[in-house]
Amino acid sequence: MSDISDFLNHLPADRARTAFDLVHYMLGKALKSEDADEVLTEMAERIGRAGVPLDRATSIVPLLHAEAVASARFWERGSGARSYLFPYTPESGDGYAHSPAAVVHETGEWVRLWLPETPDDTYGIVPELKEAGYTDYLMAPVFMKSGMAGTFSFATRAPNGFSDEDLAFLRLVFPALAGAQDILATTRAMQEVMRMYVGAEPQRRILSGDVHRGEVMRIRSAILFADMRRFTELTVDMSAEEATQLLNAYYDCIVPPIEEAGGEVLKFIGDGILAIFRAEGAGNVACFKAIQAAQEGLDRVAHRNGSPSFDVGIALHLGEVAYGNVGSGLRLDYTVIGRDVNLAARVAGLCGTLGEPLLVSDTFRGRIADAGKKTSGGPVSVWSVGVHALKGLHTPLEVFAVAVP
Repeated sequence: MSDISDFLNHLPADRARTAFDLVHYMLGKALKSEDADEVLTEMAERIGRAGVPLDRATSIVPLLHAEAVASARFWERGSGARSYLFPYTPESGDGYAHSPAAVVHETGEWVRLWLPETPDDTYGIVPELKEAGYTDYLMAPVFMKSGMAGTFSFATRAPNGFSDEDLAFLRLVFPALAGAQDILATTRAMQEVMRMYVGAEPQRRILSGDVHRGEVMRIRSAILFADMRRFTELTVDMSAEEATQLLNAYYDCIVPPIEEAGGEVLKFIGDGILAIFRAEGAGNVACFKAIQAAQEGLDRVAHRNGSPSFDVGIALHLGEVAYGNVGSGLRLDYTVIGRDVNLAARVAGLCGTLGEPLLVSDTFRGRIADAGKKTSGGPVSVWSVGVHALKGLHTPLEVFAVAVP
């Protein structure tokens, strides 16, 4: 069977109609769904209604993700669908190398296993399939336009396995299954890559059409700017790999508390971290979340095990963050701009000069006193460290230090 007419010749009319209904679903409603588990379930149940004795179906797609290499979704008759992320590790490729996926991607052909006669050591998945009572197993490759490659697999517990008619049905509908996986996986990859590199809010803005030079969006926020002290001095004799490792250790101290407190990291600027906590009303709650995240991050720096040790200065300010498209021609950067961002960065620069790990602006200080009374965290200890002229700002600014528990 090599073309659609061959597949149709092997199918009764009712199965052919069911096949076309499935194709229509996969290239229509499925592409608009927000729930990939629901799509896999609907696909598998429609295949079952066509008379194919399908007991297990999987969809595996590669990810462009900082912490995972692939996403797998499993459907089993009677159990519904579930998903699993394959985490990124130095050994991530070992399981793939001993799987039918590696074979279908290399050959471009489907793999079929008659499990009662398949040795357990053929592929890593074979013992699991046998133990679950499956008899016949199919895996097919999906080659995406982006260059990524995924798979679909189908398994049955039927004593005689899949019939020729079953195979004809699966072959007939497979281009639609593959097309839907390609579109959905590529869309997900685009969203995840943009979120990783520009942040959640810029990702949403860019994908909604905010891509023209000069467009600006403003967000009132508690602004956090963190800076590693003496980074150049610490890394002067390091290799690029060692310097990167140090930066990642620093980020691992500061970023998780920001995200756990509901903040958003907007930019990594060398050894600088710019984050915001969106403000509502007077901004008291946002400011208190920011102070909690800053204190927790500094605590993690203080208790970090590893060499070399480093110090961090953090500045907090309540103001306005502006996103803007800047650049020339077709090369744009969706970046963070504005006076309040500059102010936070300048205050962070004072941390080393004043020997204080956590500094806040007068505007910010006015909010955390009230916030401390309204939350379980209690009041925050703050004191003035003087009025300072900051580069690029016309008016000197009174700066306040905050106690770090």
